[in-house]
Amino acid sequence: MMDQNLVLIGYAVPLLLGLVLISPMSQSLVSSFVERQPRLAHERRRHMLGLNLVALTGFVVSVHTLWITNKISEGGNVCSSATVFSCDDVLGNAAYNTDPFFGISWGLIGMFAFGALLFITNSVSKEPDALWAESYLKYGKYMTGGGVLVIALLVSYEVQMGKICQFCTMAHIANVVCLAGFWKAGKMHDEGRWNDELTENSPFWKNKQED
Repeated sequence: MMDQNLVLIGYAVPLLLGLVLISPMSQSLVSSFVERQPRLAHERRRHMLGLNLVALTGFVVSVHTLWITNKISEGGNVCSSATVFSCDDVLGNAAYNTDPFFGISWGLIGMFAFGALLFITNSVSKEPDALWAESYLKYGKYMTGGGVLVIALLVSYEVQMGKICQFCTMAHIANVVCLAGFWKAGKMHDEGRWNDELTENSPFWKNKQED
């Protein structure tokens, strides 16, 4: 079976790339690619690309955690460890691996939550000027804000068990990054930075004027 740490690194790459794209440093980092990919000159397009990457990573990680949970229930051993990092001990604990109200696996809940976020980010990316776009971004912010409360509950479970699920942590980070991304997107709307037009504040404005 593939080393789960390598899988974790594979998930970390698009998550970090998405984080960079929605951060202020994205302008300087993509400057060398703008000539080949002119779309990257626009802040909104970089931002939504980053959000899509993070939401997709969260979705795939959630699917993976659901697979691990099912594998453990069949008697399998996926990522057990004698150290504090042991997703088998966390996801295989019947007292904590489902939600306390409906008994649904946390992996399945995460899969549907990130699937909804991915629908929002993809829809807004394709129709950024639609009348519903700003509302969708607010829905995403509310969903990820609620997700922080769920994360707090799950972390409290890990504290009680004395174990940490690496894949769960990756999904938690993806939720927090998405929350920051949706908040920033709303701010871009409010400050008039949502359209595709380059402004004088953009580092690419001068290059455009010289062409």
